[in-house]
Amino acid sequence: MTQQRVLITGGSIGIGAATASKFAAAGYSVVIADVLDSEGEAHAAELVRSGFDVEFVHMDMASASDVTEGVRATERDGFDAVIANAGIARLTPFLSLGEESWKHTMDVNLEGTRRVYQAALPAMIAKGGGSLVALTSISGVAYGWGEHAHYSTSKAALVGLTRAVAVEFGGRQVRANAIAPGFIRTAQSLDEVNSMGAAGMVGAADRVPLGRIGDPDDVADVVVFLASDAARYISGQVIVVDGGLLVKQ
Repeated sequence: MTQQRVLITGGSIGIGAATASKFAAAGYSVVIADVLDSEGEAHAAELVRSGFDVEFVHMDMASASDVTEGVRATERDGFDAVIANAGIARLTPFLSLGEESWKHTMDVNLEGTRRVYQAALPAMIAKGGGSLVALTSISGVAYGWGEHAHYSTSKAALVGLTRAVAVEFGGRQVRANAIAPGFIRTAQSLDEVNSMGAAGMVGAADRVPLGRIGDPDDVADVVVFLASDAARYISGQVIVVDGGLLVKQ
């Protein structure tokens, strides 16, 4: 059988890195794409030392040429799965939110996903189809996050993009889904300035029915499932991975 190939944006750290490891262990040929060159190269090298087929490519999601060139350089005969994980979150009170901050967040979180999907879809379709998975957030589907209007808006927009792409390309055997993580222990969530920080994460665990903050692996396993044949009849959906937080709230 031909080895399946996956592209993971923002694959250097956190959920992206865990997802790269999971896909590699599942037998995929993995491309890690990120602006964090040293972290991405180190993670790719670690997986290669473990015997996996993994490479790193520099990709700035805010640059149309970066995304297009990165996809062209690594897709071979087409990706079987594209995981749009790259994203940023910056704390900014709404009344202080300027044009540049708003546009940059949209450019990375929303436009970056659009760019990578548009770049990868032609070869994916020619190959016979595949799976697209976008990482949104509970703050994009149901949960308010004050002083993060630009982030929440970009993540909500990914839901609309996911559904539209699922409908438009379903006839060409392309499935599109999204995952909305809850409180997950990542560098972003542990950021004391722009997110919850370590103390906030401890307190948040009390609000989760399963009694703990999620780990990147908790999300990565669902990503791999959605890309796999086990999810062959799932498309246009948003899967919440939050330990039951939204149900309790």
